[in-house]
Amino acid sequence: QVQLVESGGGLVQAGGSLRLSCATSGSIFSRNVMGWYRQAPGKQRELVARIISGGSTDYADFAKGRFTISRDNPKNTVALQMNSLKPEDTAVYYCNMVFTVLAREYEYWGQGTQVTVSP
Repeated sequence: QVQLVESGGGLVQAGGSLRLSCATSGSIFSRNVMGWYRQAPGKQRELVARIISGGSTDYADFAKGRFTISRDNPKNTVALQMNSLKPEDTAVYYCNMVFTVLAREYEYWGQGTQVTVSP
């Protein structure tokens, strides 16, 4: 059973920074995509950024230039460095992992970590 555990959320003032981390455990296929999603109250969950095992990244428009996703392949961990935070970044942030084995897709989510940005 694969488990993802986020850490690093909290309360920060606008303009500040936070670094989220996601640790994994269990049987994980080495070729995978890890990412961060967020969900604000009353809104749908949305992609923030994702990174494949080879290092290619994909960012939502709101994250470009402010957020940086990185990963440690041997440890299967992923981090999200968030700078210049805005009140509208307030949300629960979720770690996500997807991999395919023998044509079957496996997807896992963490429990989420709250990020609150005050004006």
